[in-house]
Parts: sequence; structure tokens; C-alpha cells
Amino acid sequence: QVQLQESGPGLVKPSQTLSLTCTVSGGSITTNYLAWSWIRQSPGKGLEWMGVIHYDGSTYYSPSLKSRTSISRDTSKNQFSLQLSSVTPEDTAVYHCARGSVLSLVPPSAYWGQGTQVTVSS
Repeated sequence: QVQLQESGPGLVKPSQTLSLTCTVSGGSITTNYLAWSWIRQSPGKGLEWMGVIHYDGSTYYSPSLKSRTSISRDTSKNQFSLQLSSVTPEDTAVYHCARGSVLSLVPPSAYWGQGTQVTVSS
């Protein structure tokens, strides 16, 4: 069974870069046709899909976040990462990594990690 675990700082200061890592176990991030997403949830904005990295390393981002978002991977560690630059308090949310397929945008919540709270505050 594939499991995902997010890790990273829980507190980030405004204007800094938020960095999170998702460690995948029980399956490879390079398995054909799988897609690995970042999704966030906040009381004010609800659920927001941020971006994805496919099994072949190609990346796609939400148009509203594209200028500030970067997703990368380390296949040797079976991890993928999120960087969100120039954060503001509006970026405060629970951040989830998720496993899906290249045919869908937002994977079912059953395939998400448990999530990690990130607060942007000075």
C-alpha cells in the first residue's frame, strides 16, 4: 500500500519561501502514468490544487500560483518537494501531497497524505 508523508517547517515568515517534502513508501514515484500532486486546504479558500509532477518528471501548476510555485523530485529518495515563494498570511493552510494518475487533476482524498499545517506569520 502506497503511503505519503509530508514534512517541513510549520511556521514560515512572510516573504520567505515555504518548502515541503513528501516521502513516498510502498511504491515508486517513477511508476508509469502516476502523478504526484500538492493540494492545500484553508478555512478561507477551501481546497486548492497547487501543482503536480508526473512519473516522467514533467510539471504542471495552477495558473494562479504558477509564478511562485516549483515542484521537484529526488528519485533516489523517492520524494517530491514543493517550494512556494514570497509567502503571505493568505498561504496559511494544511498542505497535502497526493498520488493520482496523469488522467486526473485532483486525486481522491483517500490517496492523500495526512497533511501538514503551515502558518505564515512574523
